[in-house]
Amino acid sequence: MLQNLRKGIAMNTIKSDQGSVAPLTNAEFAALGQGQVAYVRPIRSEDVAKVFPLADAGELASGLQLFALLSADGSPILLTDSHDTATANAWAHDLKPVAVH
Repeated sequence: MLQNLRKGIAMNTIKSDQGSVAPLTNAEFAALGQGQVAYVRPIRSEDVAKVFPLADAGELASGLQLFALLSADGSPILLTDSHDTATANAWAHDLKPVAVH
């Protein structure tokens, strides 16, 4: 990827089999993996409101290590205190879980 950036190719491009570069629109880039991939991301309890804006995080103690399951476009799906639970939930909904560090 870094090599492509040095050549001036934007990160939201895909090389075709013929070697040409086809740029993706922002909407196309955001839709990649939609309905197929879910991201398991570690999150601190202090950051829950940022990722899950509609959730009432008032009862969460500070300093907790939690895990967020997010759709491919970053939409929140699940908040749990177990990486295994987040992963199992993804599989249960036919989503391939991937880790985000």
